[in-house]
Amino acid sequence: MKFRIPKVSKSDSVKENDPCSTYGRIKDVFQPNSDFKEFKIKRDNNTLIFCFLETLVSEEKFKDYLLIPLFSEDFELTTDNLQSLNGKQEQDPEKIISEILNGNYVLYICERNEAWVFSFPKDLQRAIQEPVNEGVVRGAHDGFVENLETNISQLRLRIKSPDLMVNYHVLGEKTKTKTAVIFMKGIANEEIVHEVERRLSYISTDMVLSPGYIEEFIEDDPFSIFPQLINTERPDRAMANLMEGRIIIIGEGSPTALILPVTFFAFYQSSDDYNGRWIPSTFIRLLRYVSFLIAITLPAFYIAIIAFHLEVIPHELILPLKGSVEGIPYPPLLEAFFMEITIELIREAGVRLPRPIGQTIGIVGGLVIGDAVVSAGLISNIMIVIVAVTAISAFVVPSNEMSTTVRLIRFPLMIAAAILGFVGLIFGLIFVFVKLCKLESFGVPYFSPLAPFHVKDIKDTFIRMPLWKMNDRPHNSDAIKIKRQRDSRGWKTNEPR
Repeated sequence: MKFRIPKVSKSDSVKENDPCSTYGRIKDVFQPNSDFKEFKIKRDNNTLIFCFLETLVSEEKFKDYLLIPLFSEDFELTTDNLQSLNGKQEQDPEKIISEILNGNYVLYICERNEAWVFSFPKDLQRAIQEPVNEGVVRGAHDGFVENLETNISQLRLRIKSPDLMVNYHVLGEKTKTKTAVIFMKGIANEEIVHEVERRLSYISTDMVLSPGYIEEFIEDDPFSIFPQLINTERPDRAMANLMEGRIIIIGEGSPTALILPVTFFAFYQSSDDYNGRWIPSTFIRLLRYVSFLIAITLPAFYIAIIAFHLEVIPHELILPLKGSVEGIPYPPLLEAFFMEITIELIREAGVRLPRPIGQTIGIVGGLVIGDAVVSAGLISNIMIVIVAVTAISAFVVPSNEMSTTVRLIRFPLMIAAAILGFVGLIFGLIFVFVKLCKLESFGVPYFSPLAPFHVKDIKDTFIRMPLWKMNDRPHNSDAIKIKRQRDSRGWKTNEPR
């Protein structure tokens, strides 16, 4: 059965003296917009006015699920019947405007001065697929999308508990971005939840486009180079952090969720660590921490040796090293800066270009430039090796935000090493670690469990102990319920459940 929406004409359009008192104010707000549509229909001595934004609604769903039932012979315009069509009565003009902007139809019954809201939005979301930046070898291969309700449903399907709490907030005076604060009741610290919502209530801006905006508004130290919230597009990672007592913030229109509070070591944990066996996972995690030290210190260490401390080089390496750097017209600092900036330019070009071209630029550009600068005598062979190992080490970090931080830290350390050698490098590292110990994320020490020291949390920091050994939640999540599980291998000793 086909049902055709009546065409709007001047004779059918709503007049200024229409008996519907609320509608005139709503119409004045939307009338200049060409995609704002309205039409009037008479039924049972009632004047029905439908208004909507045609770019946000589905006309097919509107016809099938509202118009056809509404104009059937046995349908009466009663409150119960309208509610049976998933209608919601609304009288506040501001809320009615918000409903229209959210892609809903508004039905006015003029003689009764009633407004009813019906939701038939267009299907604009993309299909669920694995995040490009957070791939895993084992585990789930789905990711968040740009639709908030879909993202929350993915968490609900994983955590089938009424204790999973979702609190909505609307951020942005113009964008009206719907944002959800999600936590586990009885596990998450209520004080941190209230603090998060208090900080969100202070956000006063025209637009909030993504969680990246929210992150800058609510983080403890906005001038710190270290990220204080984790960004993730993986529902399984978000679920795991919820069960540890942390809080998730998800916004409409973005596939990224914010996790808080977090520590420095949380950025070096990956979903693969818990999907595989604990011994290989521990080795890979330790490899990540070693990569952090290599990424921030290797260029500075090389500069300090060449400029100040040649005596620490073994005798077997003196001649090869001297032959490599001899004839280079620049000091080691400028040599390192030139290659590091070149690597960053190649990386940024690879990100911005289309994927097939970007991969080609990254590989070919690196090979061509590296060979050319060595052949021209501008850069030493050893510097090419140093920069390549440093770049690879920076990319080992599972978090893109922390990877960017690591790449930035190496530049001041290089300058310090060029000025004072090993002394400058040590002072630079002391400054970095003092900053890590001083920083906090929503009241949680950023460098926990080392500062302050919690021996029980070490089993899931530098190493990944077997899951059946991790009976308690980490203290750095500040959860109010520490106990997570009992002895899951009690079957071995026949202990009672």
